[in-house]
Amino acid sequence: MSSERRNRALRALRSSAKRRNRRVAAEPPPAAPSVVPDPAGEEPAPPGSVIDAALYRDGRRVSTPSTLAEAYTQLRQEPGAMAWIGLYRPNEPELVSLAKEFDLHPLALEDAIQAHQRPKLERYGETLFVVLRAARYLDAPEEVDFAELHIFVGPGFVLTVRHGNAPDLSAVRRRMESTPELLKLGPEAVLYAILDTVVDGYAPVVDGVENDIDESEIQVFSGDPQVSRRIYELSQEVLEFQRATRPLAPMLEGLTAGFAKYGTDEELQRYLRDVADHVLHTIERVDGFRLQLSDMLTVNATLVAQQQNAEMKALTEASFEQNEEIKRISSWAAILFAPTLVGTIYGMNFVHMPELGWVFGYPFAIFLMAVVCGSLYLIFKRRGWL
Repeated sequence: MSSERRNRALRALRSSAKRRNRRVAAEPPPAAPSVVPDPAGEEPAPPGSVIDAALYRDGRRVSTPSTLAEAYTQLRQEPGAMAWIGLYRPNEPELVSLAKEFDLHPLALEDAIQAHQRPKLERYGETLFVVLRAARYLDAPEEVDFAELHIFVGPGFVLTVRHGNAPDLSAVRRRMESTPELLKLGPEAVLYAILDTVVDGYAPVVDGVENDIDESEIQVFSGDPQVSRRIYELSQEVLEFQRATRPLAPMLEGLTAGFAKYGTDEELQRYLRDVADHVLHTIERVDGFRLQLSDMLTVNATLVAQQQNAEMKALTEASFEQNEEIKRISSWAAILFAPTLVGTIYGMNFVHMPELGWVFGYPFAIFLMAVVCGSLYLIFKRRGWL
């Protein structure tokens, strides 16, 4: 890209930043503490987005600027030094300032401003732009928290832009500073150390998700009605995990392919191959979780169907028994109704009624009642009602 086009793109980004600042200025300022704690475990940061900035020479820290402007000035005064600047959710003017100082590509800068990017690796001239999705397991809610990390790696500088609470880059910095022989290998060494930290951070997350899946498996066979929702939530976490880890394999392959072209140190090559092994192991375990959750959902659906069938069978048997009782009650009611009807008719005591003056009238009435009741009993018995 020509210098003129790059300057136009940066001016457009700066204009966007000014418009955004005017909108923010028009709103009432929120109350904010004088010191902002770093959620990733680094030292509390003063107001602003610069968590830590340092200049290194031969693997040792030679300067600790407190602002971006100070870092730019000291870097110009220290030819051959490497700047490592860590930022947490910087605003647009700060990113535009970094882009102008370190000649960052506008497209990479736009991705860093907007965030919500998928893991990827892009090379813009001599600058690498890497997007990673770190993860951490939260014990209390039993869920996985994902955070986005952007890394700019170029000649003599490393810029890290975090948009979440992970990973703990202060630990990476302390680790690298404790091994100057590794840090003096330059910005690529810092990149591989960050990759290693992000990938190693997946291990406790995988263990936490595996434990949640085991608990859900117990719930499945105990008949917990809430387990279907839990399996669905775990499936979404695993899917998000796959989106964070699967792109890492081709990214690392791309870095490996550039070993010879960019003269990567042999120690860093071994470092990267170890990271690649961990990534493949993590991807395999996460893929296994997806299959396991799918099988659990199928088994749970089968168990729920079996339980519903058992309940339907019990309801059917109860309904059948109820019908049998109704049949028996109806049969006896009909049998007892017949003599009641005859007796009621002959109990009217009218003067002009047949058989009132007949000697065998009363026995005939009794015989008629017995015949009707017997006939009804035999009919109901033959039909299985009694």
